[in-house]
Amino acid sequence: MKKIFISLSLCLLTMIPSALAQNTTDKDHNFKVAKNMETFSAIYKYLDMMYVDTLNADDVVGGSINYMLRSLDPYTVYYPAEDVKDLDLLITGKYAGIGALIRYDMVLKRVTIDEPYEKQPAAEAGLKKGDILLAIDNIDITNKDTKFVSQHLRGDAGTSFILKVLRPTTNKMMKLKITRRAIQMPAVPYYGLQENGIGYLSLNQFTTDCSKDVRRAFIEMKTQGMQKLVLDLRNNGGGSLQEAVNIVNMFVPKGVTLVKTKGRLERANRDYKTTMEPIDTVMPIVVLVNGETASSSEITSGSLQDLDRAVVLGTRTYGKGLVQVPIDLPYNGSLKLTTAKYYIPSGRCIQAINYKHNKGGYIEHVPDSLTKEFHTLGGRIVRDGGGIKPDIEVKPDSLPNIAFYLASAGQDSTEVMHNWEMKYIKNHPTIGAAKTFSITDADYDDFKQTVINSGFKYDRESKKYLDQLEKLAKFEGYYDDAKPEFEALEKKLKHNLAKDLEFNRKTLKQVLSADLVRVYYYQRGGIENSLQWDKQWQAAIKLLLNEDEYNKVLAPTIAKQTTESHK
Repeated sequence: MKKIFISLSLCLLTMIPSALAQNTTDKDHNFKVAKNMETFSAIYKYLDMMYVDTLNADDVVGGSINYMLRSLDPYTVYYPAEDVKDLDLLITGKYAGIGALIRYDMVLKRVTIDEPYEKQPAAEAGLKKGDILLAIDNIDITNKDTKFVSQHLRGDAGTSFILKVLRPTTNKMMKLKITRRAIQMPAVPYYGLQENGIGYLSLNQFTTDCSKDVRRAFIEMKTQGMQKLVLDLRNNGGGSLQEAVNIVNMFVPKGVTLVKTKGRLERANRDYKTTMEPIDTVMPIVVLVNGETASSSEITSGSLQDLDRAVVLGTRTYGKGLVQVPIDLPYNGSLKLTTAKYYIPSGRCIQAINYKHNKGGYIEHVPDSLTKEFHTLGGRIVRDGGGIKPDIEVKPDSLPNIAFYLASAGQDSTEVMHNWEMKYIKNHPTIGAAKTFSITDADYDDFKQTVINSGFKYDRESKKYLDQLEKLAKFEGYYDDAKPEFEALEKKLKHNLAKDLEFNRKTLKQVLSADLVRVYYYQRGGIENSLQWDKQWQAAIKLLLNEDEYNKVLAPTIAKQTTESHK
């Protein structure tokens, strides 16, 4: 008994310094908070009372709030009352309006319709790409920017207004009565059974109930004879964590822990498990990802990877493993607050290591040598450190520099692509099937000549790099000796627009074709059309048609090493 008492006494003695240290730390922290809050209040009081100009409290204090949050992560954001609707849209994917993408035409100095969404009020009213917006009811919008126009196109569901537009393809003035509706962008803009029994499903956001859409699409394609699936999560920025769990649950057994969230508060700690019986646990699956695949998309792709249930193909994902919750604030404001990190089945957190605003943001993923090693259910090695590293890396074809300039809504001649597309639409009431459509070589020749005649100019990357190299050579004293070579190279790199347009014929035809298809077949048609040139999609097909290669990718690392040692 005496020994037990002594042991307990020693334990208490060792705990006292730790407790005192913690207590001191807490007091120090509270003192610093109180000191800085009091100082801030005093400074603002004197500014408000004595500063030479009248202060705008929303700008000064609101700016201070935003600056404070910038010392944290990029996802903790303050929404004042007038911007709370933006947070609602981010969470639900819903808003009340007409359902159309608008753009500002730099040549016309007007806001125009860029893309009406299928089965939404804008499309049903007959609005088309290129329509010039002139007035909303009695409000003249001919000199307004896209933000102003967007605010007036949106409103309460069920309210109506008269939209005055000018259609450039017919030069006809029209007045259209449009009734606003709750707009829900489709989480699954396109799915369909392709050749060889391979199903394709594009999921572009994790909004409320999107898992039901995925389930319906999967069952429909399976009924049609689907034997393999490609789940496209490229450019999917995430959303609902629960929807990600529901989707993975379609392919893995009930009772599996997919995600654990861990934060400072106990209520932020939670385990997310599959709760339903799956639809299919054996169908081969390839998940397509890229650098814009984030958050819930990474939970989905990472969980399927950790459980060896799918092959992840593409490029490394974004690396967002932080969980946010909305918190109501006084005066109808809201705070989207980061409260936890999430961990997927292997135990790894895929959050990028450097995610603080004040550290410049996360740009490059850390090398594997600085990351921790984890294992999938079957024993394959996976790592943390930022994002999901694909099982098979396939980089997409990059767009040439000229394509960015032609497609951008810049000054004067950079509207040439848009204007040519409007001419094409005017002359073609219909086009071929979305899946195989492509403009002809004659069409492209016409586009090429249109660009040349327009006086279009753009910055060539080769010229930029040559100028930088020339400056560096002069700085280091090498230029004089290499001057003839620099001059010869500059002549070879001389701007030749016709040559550039011909050299990039294939890619620019694809860009133009994809743009036009969206006019006739909306977003779903654009996605379907793009598959015929999609390098990552083609790689996924190739893998799924090679059963041995597919299984080899998912084989445990130890088994792979054993196989290789016997070669």
